[in-house]
Amino acid sequence: MLLHSSLSALGHVEGGAGTVVSALRDLLGADGTLVVPTGTSANSDTSPIYRRAVAGMSSDEIARYRSRMPAYDPASTPSDLMGQIAERVRTLPGSLRSAHPQTSFAAIGAHSAKIIDEHARDCLLGERSPLARLYDAGAHVLLLGVGYDKCTAFHLAEYRYCQDPPRRSYRAVVDDGEGRAWCEFVDVKVNDSDFMLLGADFERTGAVRLGRVGEAEARLFSLVDAVDFAVAWFAAHRLPQKG
Repeated sequence: MLLHSSLSALGHVEGGAGTVVSALRDLLGADGTLVVPTGTSANSDTSPIYRRAVAGMSSDEIARYRSRMPAYDPASTPSDLMGQIAERVRTLPGSLRSAHPQTSFAAIGAHSAKIIDEHARDCLLGERSPLARLYDAGAHVLLLGVGYDKCTAFHLAEYRYCQDPPRRSYRAVVDDGEGRAWCEFVDVKVNDSDFMLLGADFERTGAVRLGRVGEAEARLFSLVDAVDFAVAWFAAHRLPQKG
């Protein structure tokens, strides 16, 4: 199961994020796997987080800031803006994390290695990422206290909705065994600006199970259904219409 969550949206939870993660793992059972996004866009100079951080700095200040940006380390680099529950999963003993320096995922459970391994650097959220492996496994998505704008699964559809989706350059700080260095790669230009509209249309199909957990809204649905719907939706809404 792919989880996107907000601990604060749940209201008071005795034991905090640890309680939530334990409950979800119990529900998934011994053969289940819990997966969370653990992105680290702060170590990239092509991300909104970086642009906000250096806004107003002089060129010298920016150079010093860039020189202090640490390389991504799957074992220790905290995620950015992913929430306390995702961080709890990332730091659990036995949790595995993918190698991508910007869009990593962490997983714990029976199929963690199969989902996490070989996350290609030039594939943020596409066919060589954990999202494609979750699709192949028939995983479910749980939005727990967050909206469709956080639904990472929709990004996989951005790689599939046309033969040549828009692309752009990305840069990040990495360490491939020879010390800290910048890497640059070209990949699909991911864009979540219309995910709320997409999600609302998807929900109207009846494919989403709605409920409440504590004070939060919860949405559970098939990742395959969501991605397949999004492929058709993007083709209709992001490409020029014929005729």
